[in-house]
Amino acid sequence: MNSAPSSTPHRTALDAVHRALGATMTDFAGWDMPLRYGSERDEHLAVRAKAGLFDLSHMGEITVTGPQAAQLLDHALVGNIGAVAVGRARYTMICQEDGGILDDLIVYRLGEDEYMIVANASNAQTVLDALTTRAAGFDAEVRDDRDAYALLAVQGPESPGILRSLTDADLDGLKYYAGLPGTVAGVPALIARTGYTGEDGFELFVEPAHAETLWRALTEAGAPVGLVPCGLSCRDTLRLEAGMPLYGNELSTALTPFDAGLGRVVKFDKTSNGGDFVGRKALEAAAERAAAAPPRKLVGLVAEGRRVPRAGYAVVAGGETVGEVTSGAPSPTLGKPIAIAYVDASHAEPGTAGVGVDIRGSHEAYEVVALPFYKRRK
Repeated sequence: MNSAPSSTPHRTALDAVHRALGATMTDFAGWDMPLRYGSERDEHLAVRAKAGLFDLSHMGEITVTGPQAAQLLDHALVGNIGAVAVGRARYTMICQEDGGILDDLIVYRLGEDEYMIVANASNAQTVLDALTTRAAGFDAEVRDDRDAYALLAVQGPESPGILRSLTDADLDGLKYYAGLPGTVAGVPALIARTGYTGEDGFELFVEPAHAETLWRALTEAGAPVGLVPCGLSCRDTLRLEAGMPLYGNELSTALTPFDAGLGRVVKFDKTSNGGDFVGRKALEAAAERAAAAPPRKLVGLVAEGRRVPRAGYAVVAGGETVGEVTSGAPSPTLGKPIAIAYVDASHAEPGTAGVGVDIRGSHEAYEVVALPFYKRRK
């Protein structure tokens, strides 16, 4: 299994394809992954205007089955998973007993007693271990399915047309955060309308043996409308523009969902297990603190100049530190450097004057804006 510690990065089923395309490869969370194929700016803009094709097979799939699968997940996660309809998906989190975020997740309900959890690559083993421990006493099985899936994503405004040419699945009826089994280019797949780019798009879960066939079919079908292969670098700038958090940057065990401005994912009113779940008491206290005295808020920052902020840089105002950058990069869509930062509530309102970022001793002026920086047209 790919969970075993190794000094050699894991390779996806598409590794040879990436190398044949001349991708720049990088070690990411123990996986050898394509960073870019050519210009990351061009890849980014292709997703915004046309379509991009991603290999996301490093993500961690965990299956939970059994008569009490829903009760287990309601106990183990902060969301109301039992209320998710078959064929739908939900964004949620798994927290420690003290409320700290272990990971953010997407949970797909594949059947009445079957769920698939998709964890971040860097946290997949941690999530698997936590779910396995928390399953004690429940009539449910937690299964490591990381080796059972390859994951391809086609994202961008042209993605529905590209996929429609390769499947007879009802894509028009497939809502955002929903999934259905189907066949794409003759390959059995779970077709999910999810993504991490801020664009319409699909994520396709398939057997690793079928990954190359599907990649080539999508490449051929997308070529006439400008689809290009895309690496992790542009995936990061796309999610940054869309204001989507990245674990390790905006999310960590040092923060609760309420600290991260994502308290909405915590459901105190779920009824299974008497409404109890791991971290509930700590999260109730965190909710009360946030309501009484808002913690630092997650905001967007847009540069007035050209210097790019990076994670860890101080946000300053009036000569004092008022926050910290968690992610920063040049924005191909806006044409300016942008950042996400946790900022004191007193300086978090859009348009707050006098806010800057300390970039190597120089206080560069930045405009405070509401997230996201970019929102696609429906």
